[in-house]
Amino acid sequence: MLDRILAALPALPPAEQRVAKLVLADARSFASLPVGELAERSHVSKPTVIRFCRSVGYDGLADFKLKLAGAVNEGVPFIHRAVDEDDKVGDIMVKVIDNAVSALLKYRNDAASHAFERAIVALAAACRNGRRIEFYGVGNSGIVAQDAQHKFFRLGVAANAVSDGHVQVMSATMLQPGDYAVIISNSGRSRDLLDAAEIARRKGATTIVITASASPLAHASSGTQHVLLAADHPEDYDRYSPMVSRLLHLVIIDILTTGVALRLGSGLRPLLAEIKRNLRAKRYARPE
Repeated sequence: MLDRILAALPALPPAEQRVAKLVLADARSFASLPVGELAERSHVSKPTVIRFCRSVGYDGLADFKLKLAGAVNEGVPFIHRAVDEDDKVGDIMVKVIDNAVSALLKYRNDAASHAFERAIVALAAACRNGRRIEFYGVGNSGIVAQDAQHKFFRLGVAANAVSDGHVQVMSATMLQPGDYAVIISNSGRSRDLLDAAEIARRKGATTIVITASASPLAHASSGTQHVLLAADHPEDYDRYSPMVSRLLHLVIIDILTTGVALRLGSGLRPLLAEIKRNLRAKRYARPE
């Protein structure tokens, strides 16, 4: 919601811009103050405050304040940042979906295409040259690593997913220059993954890191042999179950898979078509 207000700011009349800036400066206070005080703090009239709420897509001040309070609350710790204890099922559905959509749209606008370009070019070259591609993740990120291995496996790539810390160390030790380690982490603070990344770098392999941009894992990923695909989001990994982060990581894997498939060219498509034909025979119910 705050991102939407910030995006609309340049198009608002000057008086409504002052109201918008008050919201952006202290959203929690704005959600609780009466219209008279909001108008006074913004140096506008009361009707201007209401017009601002309608300009950014809400029915009026009451509707705007209700939605704003929901947008800036801290949610239910260890459950979900967007929901409240007394939410009905319909509210939960709307909040969880809106939270996910908002994070994905923000990532679409913030993601660095040049970093994806480097990663896709490198992985496609590894596929053509028959080099190893290892996906490392622990916990929830280990499940994302398995999804990545499955998708690259369908491209005919000898990829591997490793979620055990000891096996990651062994795997990274066997990497060579020209091999790739794709390391996935929400927090970027897992000791197992930091160790595996360091070993892979020492062995001359290229590391592609999917993590938060301010994390220790991201800071350790520098130089021409390393690519950072930053996945920043508002979900506090110490307080909430990984939901938005998992979706972002899966989307990043989908972007890499799609980009690599296109780079490998049309010669890949007959194989994919044959896989689909063979899988069709495994279905119990067939279309009419």
